[in-house]
Amino acid sequence: MPGISITQEEGVRYLQFGAHWIQGAMRVNRPWSLELEYTRDMMFPLLLRPPTWPRTVLLIGLGAASLTKFLHRYRPHAKLDVIEIDPLVVLAAWQFFQLPQESRQLRIEIGDGYKFVATVRKRYDLILVDGFDATVRAGDLDSRAFYRNCHARLAAHGILATNLVSRRGKPTASMERMSKVFERAVLALPPNEANTIVLATTGGSVRVPAGALYSAARKLKSQSGLDLTNTVTALLALHSNGIVELKTG
Repeated sequence: MPGISITQEEGVRYLQFGAHWIQGAMRVNRPWSLELEYTRDMMFPLLLRPPTWPRTVLLIGLGAASLTKFLHRYRPHAKLDVIEIDPLVVLAAWQFFQLPQESRQLRIEIGDGYKFVATVRKRYDLILVDGFDATVRAGDLDSRAFYRNCHARLAAHGILATNLVSRRGKPTASMERMSKVFERAVLALPPNEANTIVLATTGGSVRVPAGALYSAARKLKSQSGLDLTNTVTALLALHSNGIVELKTG
């Protein structure tokens, strides 16, 4: 597959664009688990809502299908729409990364995520954005217009989670763009190397005390094996009042 490299080492299969930048990974004997730490943090919104949430999910950027497979397995009631611009990535995900076939619960569209959110009229409980080109640039997926369209596509109390990559520290400019659109209802998780997961919400503030976060993390771990307690601990260390919140105003 031109432009796409599939490698495997010590039981982990990798999807790469070019020689160095890993776009996705799968542990072969646990294909439904989230191998890369930043993909685990992309699931942090599950701690902020009840177990029946989300019902509808939009995923922009497929990669090795890690997020898609996790939600398809552990939130089987959710309807997933996946938008991927490169058809070769979709083929690689089916051939090498055990992406499930399309069904009533999973729809895959070859297209531009920026254009999709600008034209679709459906609303989503959760929007996950993890889209980059071979030079690790998000392009229009990190623009104010894109965030405005995401805001419009979120259901009441919906959450956007986006992976922002910055090799020079905190992605301040990106977060400022999101804050203006979401009226400062934005929360950055502690960074994982060059990756920072940033959450934004509609419908007012989200305030979750430490005890509730740890309880939700334990429940998620018992359901899926995904352990977000370290992320919760690191995030609470930044909040002296013991409450994590996405706050409007």
